Amino acid sequence: MNTNILLSGVGGQGILTIGAVFGMAAMLNNYHIKQAETHGMSQRGGEVVSHVRISDKPIYSDLIPHATADIILSVEPLESLRYLHFLKPNGWLITNDTPFRNIVAYPTQDVVFEAIKTVKNNRIVAADTLAKSLGNLKTSNIIMLGVASNYIELPYETLQQGIIEIFKKKGDKVVALNLKALDLGRESIL
Repeated sequence: MNTNILLSGVGGQGILTIGAVFGMAAMLNNYHIKQAETHGMSQRGGEVVSHVRISDKPIYSDLIPHATADIILSVEPLESLRYLHFLKPNGWLITNDTPFRNIVAYPTQDVVFEAIKTVKNNRIVAADTLAKSLGNLKTSNIIMLGVASNYIELPYETLQQGIIEIFKKKGDKVVALNLKALDLGRESIL
């Protein structure tokens, strides 16, 4: 088992939480994990990228080499395009459809989606719409994680356990809500 996942978005969208769940799930499976994060402006709206590498063999670098990412999972569509050079030819680009317009010259949604659709394996997900159906927009990152669960080798049950471990300090209601979000994301493409 060897999986490289590049997470991208902007500050405040829950990228680091997705990475933490992947990390917990990997550890629960006794896999090796390396993770590296970059925070643009280290505030809401700044660029955030996280390299997550999971393997059943030792991993020697935190960073995903160019053209070797199995998945780019992005909670912001324009940010997904910034890292295409990391995606391997048959990799998956999975992104939320809702833009975070933090720059004046943000391209139109049509232009961004056209560029995303040039990637052979792509999924554009209405994660914010799905999150609103759960009554909490903050779950859109976990919905995206649920979508990605269809394309990774980690057992789904350990992603669920990762959610429980990461959110248990916030209480049972928060855990239950995020488990629902994970399920909703996973089922949204079936």
